[in-house]
Amino acid sequence: MSGTDKTKAGLSLDGPIVILVEPQLGENIGMAARAMGNFALSRLRIVNPRDGWPNIAAQRAAAGADYILDKVELFDTVGEAVADLDLLFATTARPHDQAKPVVGPEAAASEISGHVATGGKAGILFGRERWGLTNEEVGLSNRIITFPVNPGFASLNLAQAVLLVGYEWFKRATSGELPHSMPERSERASQHQMQAFFDNLIRELDRVEFLRPAEKRDTMLVNLRNIFSRMEPTKQDMHTLHGVVMAIAEGRKGPAKGGVLDGEQATRLRALLAEHGQGGVPDSGSTVRGLARLLRRNPTDAERLLWQALTRDRRFAGGFKRQTPVGRHIPDFVSFPHRIAIELVNPGEGETIAADRASRRAWLEARDYRVLEIRAADVERDIEAELVRLQEMIEQSA
Repeated sequence: MSGTDKTKAGLSLDGPIVILVEPQLGENIGMAARAMGNFALSRLRIVNPRDGWPNIAAQRAAAGADYILDKVELFDTVGEAVADLDLLFATTARPHDQAKPVVGPEAAASEISGHVATGGKAGILFGRERWGLTNEEVGLSNRIITFPVNPGFASLNLAQAVLLVGYEWFKRATSGELPHSMPERSERASQHQMQAFFDNLIRELDRVEFLRPAEKRDTMLVNLRNIFSRMEPTKQDMHTLHGVVMAIAEGRKGPAKGGVLDGEQATRLRALLAEHGQGGVPDSGSTVRGLARLLRRNPTDAERLLWQALTRDRRFAGGFKRQTPVGRHIPDFVSFPHRIAIELVNPGEGETIAADRASRRAWLEARDYRVLEIRAADVERDIEAELVRLQEMIEQSA
């Protein structure tokens, strides 16, 4: 079941019927059903299975595709199994010397797609593990499907053959849409940001006398600059690289070595940050950058409690990041997969902080993020209730 996301609903598509002719091993039936489930094929017919039916070995090998096995249709002969079909394909690696169109799985999927779309019923025959389909069984079909494989080793496992056809069918039916894509990237870094980072890097390299000998300094700088230029870094990449350079230069720092701010202290710092930074990502070397770093490294009790819950609770583990830039803003917590930002509201916050948060919220919501505001006092009093609110928001987006 590795790779299965149980939070996502499976697709229900009208596709071809898979017909297994006298399969010998229950394991192969189960693996064929698993391959069908991978590509939204749900109708399975079996002709005279050697070991009878139901088959416990098939259920074990299906790896969760029991819903396909539970609806299996059994037949005594191939003729009975295909009697109601008006388009039939036979899969075989051998020519069988029959004057019948031979197509690959992609062309077969294309024809099946059009046929099913107009109300037709299509099926695909898969033969026995040892010797495939007989001439008479192939003769019942309208087309032959064969696979572009090594002619010197053309034998496919039954489930492999089902998977190849299913893949081409599903790709055709879904226009090849992938189940997920690259996470959202921030805007590409400007030349100004690149130069600021590079100046910072050079300054630290000079402190450790890395750029030696002097006559090679210019060449080394050009090579270094080209490394980062080829990366085409984003603004977020630049912030990360700034942090890497500063962490190396200053030694290890972070929340583990930080202190704890009380609500009043955090409120004062957030007010200063809002006034001087306008809610944006701090510039390197500025006073604002120092304030933001202090907030990150010295979380309040409420921040610590919520962060521990988000990282340890199985409902949310791994889904949220703390103090991570989203574009030019830094919400307290953010989940990129769920597109949810969490803002902690400390007691006694003034108009400046409220306006800054409202601006940040509007910016995030305009980019399809949902923002959940949680009062710090509520986290300290009853964190479970707030986690339930968050879980409900996540379920609404599923």
